[in-house]
Amino acid sequence: MSSEIVWFVAVLALIAAGESTKSVGGTCHTNDLKGLRSFKAGIHSDDSGRIDKWIGNSCCDWDGISCNNITGRVTQINLPGFITTDDAPLQSYMYGSISPSITLLSNLEVVDLSGLVGLTGKIPSLIGFHLPGLRKLSLWGNHIKGPLPESIGKLSKLEELCLNENSLSGSLPANLGNLKALRRLDLHSNRFSGAIPESISNLTSLKSLSLQNNLLTGDIPVNIGDLQALKELDLSNNSLTGRIPSSITKLKAISIIYLNDNQLVGEIPTILGPDQMPCLGFLRLNDNRLTGRIPYSFGYLSSLQRVSLANNVLEGQIPSSLGDLRSLTELYLNGNKLSGQLPSSISLLPQLLMLTLSNNMIEGPLPHRMASLGSLQMLDLSFNRLNLSTIPKWLLKLPSLSRIYLADCKIQGELPEDLQATPSALQELDLSANHLTGKIPEWIGSLTELYSLNLSVNFLAGEIPSSVTKLASLGVLDLHSNKLSGSLQWVFQVESRFTTGGSLAFLDLSDNNFTSGIEQIGMGTQLEIQHINLSHNFIEGRLPDSIGRLETMKSLDLSCNNLDSALPPLLANASSLETLKLQKNHFTGKIPSEFLKLRKLKELDLSDNFLEGKIPFGRPLTNFPRGSYSGNKGLCGVPLDPCRP
Repeated sequence: MSSEIVWFVAVLALIAAGESTKSVGGTCHTNDLKGLRSFKAGIHSDDSGRIDKWIGNSCCDWDGISCNNITGRVTQINLPGFITTDDAPLQSYMYGSISPSITLLSNLEVVDLSGLVGLTGKIPSLIGFHLPGLRKLSLWGNHIKGPLPESIGKLSKLEELCLNENSLSGSLPANLGNLKALRRLDLHSNRFSGAIPESISNLTSLKSLSLQNNLLTGDIPVNIGDLQALKELDLSNNSLTGRIPSSITKLKAISIIYLNDNQLVGEIPTILGPDQMPCLGFLRLNDNRLTGRIPYSFGYLSSLQRVSLANNVLEGQIPSSLGDLRSLTELYLNGNKLSGQLPSSISLLPQLLMLTLSNNMIEGPLPHRMASLGSLQMLDLSFNRLNLSTIPKWLLKLPSLSRIYLADCKIQGELPEDLQATPSALQELDLSANHLTGKIPEWIGSLTELYSLNLSVNFLAGEIPSSVTKLASLGVLDLHSNKLSGSLQWVFQVESRFTTGGSLAFLDLSDNNFTSGIEQIGMGTQLEIQHINLSHNFIEGRLPDSIGRLETMKSLDLSCNNLDSALPPLLANASSLETLKLQKNHFTGKIPSEFLKLRKLKELDLSDNFLEGKIPFGRPLTNFPRGSYSGNKGLCGVPLDPCRP
């Protein structure tokens, strides 16, 4: 073997020996041992038991600690909250404070204390001076507070900085731009404020930038397009202003852009050709103040899969070039000022699953070619200027369509029988604010997969058919503002697919002509109802004790009816109640003292009844204004006038 080969093999051996591994035995460096013991002293609970095993002086043998075999110095602290096992990942919790003495471990390359939930304290202010070799700092999913130290900019070897889901605050230091090796920067879900520093555009190795869910203000850095390695950009849920920089279109590697839920203005940047953002698959610009038209050049973004431009001030026609986005699965354009007719090219999207165009000014007729959208599962055309008159036959024959929203589309006549024979079982149906007449048909009970039914604000009459009891998947039933009459008993006898609880969560039958059936409330298996509104009817009878079985109910509105007798004390068992409206009925007797148990109650109205006696003293009842009890001539006590002896 030649001397050159011997030298080469020796160098490889030295490199391999220098990797961060556990050493076998040996005493820790004094500073490392002191720093680790100080860290352990700050932890008062570790349910994994890993730190409890930190005994003796051989720290390189401790759980979660790795050392360099040559120098003997600690290079890694790996104590993440998610522990991989042969069976399944386990969540470990650790409570205590991060000791500043962790900076004594000056050879640290990796610190992973992520997902432990209970760590508090601050990031040491001099971390950048004492840990020059740090490559990874992961503290996400804890309760770390305070600012991001200025010295963080000194960590020139840092590749991964994950501090998300903590309580960090203050501004982002400008010298973040010095971290040229950084590939991942994740600071989301904190309380950072101020502007995003322009220097962040210097991080040319950065692949993922996540700053969402903070309090950031100001403009998006104008040179954001210099981040040529960037694949994921998420600045959503802040208070960013100004325009979207045109340089953003130069991000050739980008696959995700989320700028939604800010205060961005101006027009959407124009794409100059197919070479710009060729990998972009997910785009969210919704809930801003963007104006102008949807650029025709969007058609160049051939990799787009999900697009949301909802809730802006976009206008003009939907460009026909969207038909070139053959990979598109979800398109959300609702809540704008889009006008004109839908382009027939929309039918050229073979993978389209979700199409939401509600709350615009789109006109009819709908393109018949949309019948070719064989993958479409959800269609929302509500609140436009469509004047459909009837639901198109081709629409009800789409093979995958199970969620239909056609509110305020000027649909007339009775509910079409074709709804019971759709190729894919209906799950959600919204035909509210139309001109529907006639009765709710018996065949409604055949829609056994239906979860949400909204027929409100129409001219439906007659009784609710008994077949509604077969809607075992029903979670939302909204029939308010019709001319329905008779008993509402069947609603409370809907079958449940569950042994207990039921699926019905939201019920609104207000502003109708119902007269009876209140005695069935809380009697069936549907006990998970959270919101009930039966107001503005003509319902008679007494409120039954069974209403107390609705323990998860948050809102109950029975106002403006003809209910009488005493208030049931067992209503207090509905301990989740936040809103209780019983005004303008004929309730008599005293307010039950048990109502003091309704600790979550935020809104109460018992006015205009025939209640009497002293209002039970204590929270929450005495916290409400006089108006909550007015119109009951026999009531007295706080907040009304004192009772007479």
